Amino acid sequence: MLADSHCHLNYKGLVEEQAAVLARARARGVTAMLNIATRESEWDAVLATAEREPDVWATVGIHPHEADQHPHVDTAKLVERARHSRVVGIGESGLDYYYDHSDRARQQASFRAHIGAAREAGVPLIVHTRDAEDDTYAIMADEMGKGAYTAVIHCFTGTGAFADKALELGFFISISGIVTFKSARDLQETAARLPIDRLLIETDAPFLAPVPHRGKPGEPAFVADTAAFLATLRGEPVEHITRRTAGNFHALFAKTVAA
Repeated sequence: MLADSHCHLNYKGLVEEQAAVLARARARGVTAMLNIATRESEWDAVLATAEREPDVWATVGIHPHEADQHPHVDTAKLVERARHSRVVGIGESGLDYYYDHSDRARQQASFRAHIGAAREAGVPLIVHTRDAEDDTYAIMADEMGKGAYTAVIHCFTGTGAFADKALELGFFISISGIVTFKSARDLQETAARLPIDRLLIETDAPFLAPVPHRGKPGEPAFVADTAAFLATLRGEPVEHITRRTAGNFHALFAKTVAA
């Protein structure tokens, strides 16, 4: 029982052989995959995959890289699309100051619109943050003061202090294959101490393939390798990691277990 809490099944590198990718994931025990949208032009295709595959769900959202190109995607538009039974989350959204592909003020406005949509639709927010911890936390905390919402910090690579602040807000932390990299010592220290009831695992496929698959396109099957690494890192049985993280996935994304 494994859940890949963040993948891009309609991206180049996976979409060309999507059926085989899904088959390989299922063969390794993956029972749930969340197919993430990053721009409006992807929404229909991402949702179509979720409609076709019973163990795949979808999100709607605008990546911070794309914020400049999507000023028209507001809270209302996101909420409308989130009414679909297979859309279980909003995002990914957030702040990326590493690349600055979009104006920072525009990223922040888009991020707040996504938070509003998650709050109104009653589904979790998927947060992307890179080189923007202070502003990301400030916005998340400010918006929490306007009304409660749930969220996951996806592909977590931040500081331990940022992890603690996110946990204090009630959020989940998702660990990707980066944790298996030799250079990821700080991340490994944080991942080793995260509370098991707030932990998710993801691939961010087709990116960030974990050891021993470095250099290959990532795919959901590889979430099993990250789970195994985390089990060793935390000194816990791998079955415990897989069962608890899958349970956390369905607890957070409650629409995945709706009748």
